[in-house]
Amino acid sequence: MEPQLEHTVADGVATVVISNPAKRNAMTAGMWRALPPLLDELAADPGVRALVLTGAGPTFCAGADISSLRAPGPGEDPQSLAVAAEEALAAFPKPTLAAVRGYCVGGGCQLAAACDLRFAEEGTSFGITPAKLGIVYASSSTRRLTALVGPSTAKYLLFSAELIDSARALRTGLVDEVLAVGELDKRVAEFTRVLAARSQLTQAAAKEFANGRTDRDAYWQEQARGSGDTAEGVAAFLERRDPRFGWTSSG
Repeated sequence: MEPQLEHTVADGVATVVISNPAKRNAMTAGMWRALPPLLDELAADPGVRALVLTGAGPTFCAGADISSLRAPGPGEDPQSLAVAAEEALAAFPKPTLAAVRGYCVGGGCQLAAACDLRFAEEGTSFGITPAKLGIVYASSSTRRLTALVGPSTAKYLLFSAELIDSARALRTGLVDEVLAVGELDKRVAEFTRVLAARSQLTQAAAKEFANGRTDRDAYWQEQARGSGDTAEGVAAFLERRDPRFGWTSSG
């Protein structure tokens, strides 16, 4: 099979699958290049309320396919492709969750860190490995990693390029939940159903604020006043029914 990004949309959840099984789902230059426009397409789809990023088969992503990055397109810098994909994922306007098993290393860990949440299977190995290749890790990626795990753990990972297990990843904040082998897909499906049922208005505003944006309070207050989501949420609570929120990021 050719290395590719596969995607499906079902029940309000888009699932993007990193598929390059011959190389533990390593990302080729073409795959890095394809991710931003795919995310733009999914962000514009009003039927998408959350996004899951995962890998084909028993591993998430073993990093960048180094052989393909030695010959990127004309005028392209290999690292810039990965950073552009990471930033596009971080900017996705709806909740994102990385479902991780096997190896989550290098560029794979970069992508997982760009998601809002990370659920991992027991036995997953995490690592960030530019020190093995003499690569300067991008400042944006370093800051994102440091915000997740703190300066000490970020330095441990970046300085050493050593792998850590899922238990340590959970302790340091690199992942949010660790599931027993065989339970990851079930838990991700349950949790994304929860996300898809919640107010997109609340989620979109919270994502911006949590990511540090400070200039849109008035915008979100105006969106809340015009959305009807608050009235619907209160009515649904009092009537003991599920709310039917109407606000969407696409309009």
